Amino acid sequence: MKAIQYSEHGPADVMHYIELPDPVAGPGQILVKLEAASVTPFDWKLRAGHLQNHFTLPMPSVPGRDGGGTVISVGDGVTEFVVGDRVAVMAGVFAQGGYAEMIAVDEKHAVKIPDSLSTIDAVALTNAGLSAWIAVRTAEVKSGDKVLVHSGSGAVGGLLVQLCHHLGAHVTATCRSTNRDYVLGLGADRVVAYDEEYFSDILTGQDIVFELMGGEVHDKSYKVLKKGGHMVWLVADPIRDRGEEFGVNVTRAMITDDKSALQGMMDLAGTGLLKPQVARTMPLSEAAEAHRLMEKGAISRGRLMLTM
Repeated sequence: MKAIQYSEHGPADVMHYIELPDPVAGPGQILVKLEAASVTPFDWKLRAGHLQNHFTLPMPSVPGRDGGGTVISVGDGVTEFVVGDRVAVMAGVFAQGGYAEMIAVDEKHAVKIPDSLSTIDAVALTNAGLSAWIAVRTAEVKSGDKVLVHSGSGAVGGLLVQLCHHLGAHVTATCRSTNRDYVLGLGADRVVAYDEEYFSDILTGQDIVFELMGGEVHDKSYKVLKKGGHMVWLVADPIRDRGEEFGVNVTRAMITDDKSALQGMMDLAGTGLLKPQVARTMPLSEAAEAHRLMEKGAISRGRLMLTM
């Protein structure tokens, strides 16, 4: 099979498009012929070596945290899937990733794709959807909550906007001014364009802030929360926990390969209550260029997808 692989940390050029042996479905596993995989910020940060303090990556490594395609064989003991099923899969950090033409995964790390969704749309929901679902679950969002979502036009932020809107929250989101109408179309009640005004100068009394940026954005988000409010953050730039100083709760959303979370996202999207967001598609062979685009911040309005 064709795959992307790198043997050392470094710039995007360390990734190579090569031939690797086809994987085989072991006991409890399914073998999937992949059609798409998403490119995440985690992928390029891991490749660049920015996360070496958190992950010791086995080398050589095939990147990618998700993928989707068709089951072409099943291992002993598999009960949920049969050959021909379309599935979205979660790929572990230390196992082969989704930047390949095939992948073998435990059946507990896969869900069926609803008939109403294309494979590309389903994969766009997979890793980003896990992050959004777990973050919303961590925050315990409920109807009437005032919620601020940072990076509302991004892959995770856009799904957070949709999920919170679906739950009946009053949603404010930050994004570039060029993405204002797009984010309003996702269900935001209000948009603060960060290239025109600063959110911390105009917002107050938020029940929940979803913080995906870190650094200065994290630091300034405390002042927009009400006393007793909740800051839920995902891994980004370094943060300084000032929860005690401001009288708010601060929680990191721990993103794991949670099948129930992914199933929840697929169910909502399958019935049309959630809209997958695909920013752009590129062939697998151009993965290095895809990483360069991600590093430059050139991708918004959803996920950048690799297609096989």
